[in-house]
Amino acid sequence: MYRRIAALSLFALFASAPAALADGPMPAAMQGSAGVVAPDGKLRYVALGVGSKTEIETVSTADGSLQGWTTLAGSFGIPTITFDADGGTGLSSDGKTLVVTTLGLGADTRVALLTTRTLRLRDAFTLKGRFTYDAISPDGSRLYFIQWVDMTNLNKYVVRAYDLRTHALLPGSIADRTQKSWVMEGSPLTRTTSASGRWVYTLYQNPGGYPFIHALDTVRGVAHCIGLPYNGDQIGLFNLVLGLGGGDRTLTVHWKSGRPWLAVDTASFRITYVRAGGFPWRWAGAGAGGAVVLAAAGLLLLPRRRRERAAGPVSAPAV
Repeated sequence: MYRRIAALSLFALFASAPAALADGPMPAAMQGSAGVVAPDGKLRYVALGVGSKTEIETVSTADGSLQGWTTLAGSFGIPTITFDADGGTGLSSDGKTLVVTTLGLGADTRVALLTTRTLRLRDAFTLKGRFTYDAISPDGSRLYFIQWVDMTNLNKYVVRAYDLRTHALLPGSIADRTQKSWVMEGSPLTRTTSASGRWVYTLYQNPGGYPFIHALDTVRGVAHCIGLPYNGDQIGLFNLVLGLGGGDRTLTVHWKSGRPWLAVDTASFRITYVRAGGFPWRWAGAGAGGAVVLAAAGLLLLPRRRRERAAGPVSAPAV
C-alpha cells in the first residue's frame, strides 16, 4: 500500500508540472523526490522526513542499496530547480559538498552543508528572509540564492551571493549589467552546468515576455541574460533541454526528442538557429513521463532501504 500511495502522489506532482510552471516557481527544496545524482553517476542523495527530523540518504544508482545516512534536526530537502528528471541540485562540481535547505518559503531560510563522503555536517547558517538555493562555486566558497522580494508575485526575484568564508550575503544582486532594463522574471525549466562547475545555465519560461537563458558565472559572481526568439504559448517549452558541447564553447537548446533548435556561443552569447521549423507539439508531455519514472523509482525503494539499516547511522548532527 505504501508503494502504491507513493507512486500515485509522485505521479500527481509531475503530471501537474506544466500548469505549475505557468503559475510560479519550483518549491525551495523537496523530500521524497528523486534527489540529486553525484557527478560520477554512482550515487544518489535523497531527503526523507522522519517526524520533526530529516534523513539524508546516500543510495546506489546501480541497485538502490542504502550506502549511508545521517539525520538533521528540522525539515530539510534537496534543493530543486526544475521539474525535469535532473531538477535536483545542491552538489558541488567535485561532488564533495551537498547543500540542503529548509522546505518552503518561510520568514527565515536554514541552510546546511554536508561532506558527501561521510555525510557529516560541514557548516550551517540561517538567512533572514525568503531564499532558495541556486548554485555553488567550484571551490565551494560561495553560494548563490534566489531571494523572493515580492510574495504577491513569485515570478519576480533577485539572485544573491553568499560568502561562506565570511558567512555574509554580499551586497547587491547578481544581474546582467549590460541590460539594465532587464527584469528577471519567470520559471526555471531546465539547466546545465559547465564541466568545471563555473558556469550555470538555466532556461526560464517567461509568459508575457520572451523565454531566456540565465548564464551565471559562479566564480566572478556575474550573470548574462540571453533572450530567446520565441513567440506564443510557452507551456510546451518544458520539453526543451540545455546541453554543452565543443569543450563547453557551445550551449545547445534542443527538444527532448533530440531535435535541435538553437545554439549559443558561450563566449559571445550569440544565438544561431540550428534548424528551422515549428514547435513539435507531438512531444508535449513526453518528457514529464520520464521524470515520473525516475523519481517514482527512487520513492519505491525507500521501504527496502529502511530494512537495510543494520549497522546504524553514519552520523546524527543537529542543525
